[in-house]
Amino acid sequence: MTSSSQTQWDVVVWNDPVNLMNYVVWVFRSLFGFPDSVARTLMTRVHEDGKAVVDSAPRERAEMIAFRLHQHGLRATLEQQ
Repeated sequence: MTSSSQTQWDVVVWNDPVNLMNYVVWVFRSLFGFPDSVARTLMTRVHEDGKAVVDSAPRERAEMIAFRLHQHGLRATLEQQ
């Protein structure tokens, strides 16, 4: 049985009508250190599919990542794997 501290949580970023695509790419590059191509692929997924998983981590770290995305105006939620 997996303990809750080992459970991974997906950080999901949702599409919104507010943030420009270039800004979302900038946030992904700034917060995660993604290369431009990865950041653009994730942004496109958010834009076209309505959401994208941008990271997976234990709950406490995933909550911090979501909080940082919220600070940048992006809508992010957690989904347990």
